[in-house]
Formats: sequence, C-alpha cells, structure tokens
Amino acid sequence: MREGASKLLAACSQREQALEASKSLLTCNARILALLSQLQKMREAQVLQRMGRRPSDDVPLHERLPCVGKVAISDLRIPLMWKDSEYFKNKGELHRCAVFCLLQCGTEIYDTDLVIVDRTLTDICFEDTILFNEVGPGFQLRVELYSSCLAEDFSLGALGPRRLSRLGGSLGRSSGKKIRAALESAAGCGSISNGGGGAGADGGGGGASPPLSPDLGPKYHLLAHTTLRIEHVQDSFKTHDLSLAAAEDSPFWVPLYGNMCCRLVAQPLCMIQQVISGRLKVKLGEDLNCWDNTYGVLRGTSLFCYQSQEDLESEEQPLFTIPINKDTLICVSEREPLQAQSIYISTQYQGEDVTYTVTTHVPDDAQRWMEAFWQHFYDMSQWRQCCDDLMKIEMPSPRKSITVKQGSLYHEIVTPSTPSLVIQDLSTEIRALLSSYYRESY
Repeated sequence: MREGASKLLAACSQREQALEASKSLLTCNARILALLSQLQKMREAQVLQRMGRRPSDDVPLHERLPCVGKVAISDLRIPLMWKDSEYFKNKGELHRCAVFCLLQCGTEIYDTDLVIVDRTLTDICFEDTILFNEVGPGFQLRVELYSSCLAEDFSLGALGPRRLSRLGGSLGRSSGKKIRAALESAAGCGSISNGGGGAGADGGGGGASPPLSPDLGPKYHLLAHTTLRIEHVQDSFKTHDLSLAAAEDSPFWVPLYGNMCCRLVAQPLCMIQQVISGRLKVKLGEDLNCWDNTYGVLRGTSLFCYQSQEDLESEEQPLFTIPINKDTLICVSEREPLQAQSIYISTQYQGEDVTYTVTTHVPDDAQRWMEAFWQHFYDMSQWRQCCDDLMKIEMPSPRKSITVKQGSLYHEIVTPSTPSLVIQDLSTEIRALLSSYYRESY
C-alpha cells in the first residue's frame, strides 16, 4: 500500500489528487510504524520467554483479563478562532489549508476525509465515524490533526511531465513534437517555475519540471493532538483539550481554539454478547416451594429468565429480569452433597434491596455460573461507566471513493467541464492538432 501511494503521488498532476495521495502515504507510514512496534514487543517477549523470564506487562495465568470491546469516535468538531479583521471584516490574504485527522488505537489506524479550511469556516467538521474493534479498557486513542498549506502553486495542469513525454510518443514523431513543444511552452508561460526558468525552452523536455515525488508533493505537518481514554467515554457530545504542536507563524497554521469536541462511546463485549446461558430454577418469593424453571441468559446489566430456550431464540419477552450491576453481591452455599448449590443474588430493584435464590439442574453447572458471574463483575469494574447502560454506536458510513475520469487525453484537456487546475490558455493550434488527431483515430 505504501508503494502504491508513493507511485500515485509521483503520478499526480492535480492538487486534489496529490493531497489525497500524500495523506494516504502518511497513514501507511503510521501503520507500518505501529506494526513494527508491535512486532518488536513480540520479539522481546519471545526472548524473555526463552530465558525463562516473563515480560513485565504480561499477566499471570491465575489473574483475570477483562473482556475487549468496541470504541467509536464520531461528530468530531474543532472550533477555530479567527481574528476580527479576518473573519468579520474579511481583510488580509485568504489563508487556506488542507487538514485531516489521524486516529490511532493500538495498531488500528484510520484517517478522516480532507477538509479545506479558510476564514469562512468557524469549525473544522469531520463527518467520519471511526470504529476500533477488540479494544481493552486500558485503551489510549490518540487523535492527531495534520495540516498542509495550500499557498504553494500546484498547477501542472492536466499534463504532468510524464504525460508530456508519453504524449509525444503516442501521437507520432511529427505531430507529437509540435504538440509537446506547444504544451511545454504554455506551461512555461504559466505559473510553473522550477528555478531554472520556464519549462521546455529547448523543446526537448530537458527543462521541464521534475515529476512529482514524495519529496515534491504536499507536506502535512502535525498541528495538534490529544489522547482519549476510558474516562473520556460518555454517551454524549463532550469537549476535550488539544495540545498544540505548531506555532502561529507556521505557514500551515490554522487558528485553533485549543479544544476538540466529539462523541466517544464504547461497547464492551460483556454488554452486547451473551456471557453464559443455561437452565435455572429461580425462587421468587419467601415460599421455599415456589420455584420457577427458566432458561437464564446473562448479558449486560441483566439476567434474563425465559420460559424456555425456544422463547429466547424466537425473541419472546423474558418472564422476568434480575438486574445485575457492579454493586450486585453473589454468594454460593452448599446444601446437600447430592443436590445442586444455591446461588444468592443480592441487588437493588426499584430502590429496594432484593435477594434472588438460583439453583442449577446439574451440580457442576453451579460452579460454571459462579465463574461467569465473577468474570462479568470484573469486566464491569474495568469498563466502569461503559457498563452502566448500553451505548449506541452508529455504523460507520462507507468512505467516499475518488472517481477517476475515463477517456482520452484530449477530452481531459479540452473539455470545458474540467477543473480550474487544467491549463486554460491552450492555443488554437494545440486544440486543432489534438482535435485532428482524435478525429482521425476514431
């Protein structure tokens, strides 16, 4: 992917294409560095294991590990603070920058769409919904804001130097040389400069600008960053502080207010997946003989008790629900050796303390349920407020694909609907030669 982004950047002739290619290259580099870092940690762990030692960040087998979950960030807004003379009085040079966000959580790295920023914007808005999978409760989500100044002229027109050389070979020696010389002359008379004067002065292409490469393409610079953790998760729009990484006199600077607003939500697997299920007998009242045979399912903040497993599969409403939260107490007691153990669940229901008694049909199942309860409570204690209620994650919208125009070089250059970056001052002779060539070809 990195090689493809580099080749695409070298072949770009329009500013928008180069900005996207440079952004892709930066994202690929970040992913490579993250994967190399992970690989280095794995190799260190292997070396320590061969030496009979355990890495310091490893957890002993007898200790519990919390479940993983999904973390999503959306509605990303970064307010701007323009000067009065720039925004209200519309004075001064129109400063424009292309900005995007790079988001990293572990080895998962994503980028947002590009946004062109000038003084007409009061906020930088990213409509992307970024979803990270298999994230632990100790996650660190780093958000980096990158910017590239658009002051530099990038007007190679529709034809880059490589296309000029290809054009000369594809149209034949005679007409190709004429068209190529005329195009190079038009480019040299325009806003293109390469230190040595206009391009193509000798007609042979020796003075043409060098092809666009990663060294010559748009440069993105880190503008600001922040790191979000589990304490920042909240099922609402929230403001976070940004750490600035650039000075105001930088050419790629945009007047940041110093804050970032977003919606950061999390869904631990214990809240969305079934923890354990099986047949249970539940005593609802004080009567020792008042037991209900149910099919229990532990998920999220509830122990759902269905009449049968078929009711669960047919999505019927449960007979009743036992609330489960971080403050719920679970204990087990031995009854008779040949009978199942009883599990006592002490919790709050509608503001009152309630104790439920649960038994299993098979003695061995009691230990299995107790282990599931202990793991569930540990998961909830690690994920903290993320387990108070199930937070909703909007599915990420499909990324916008960059459409590439298909057709001949003539239509790409001469068609009036082409972007403003296309050379507009082609002479009548060039148009006539191109038109004649393609008319004869068809």
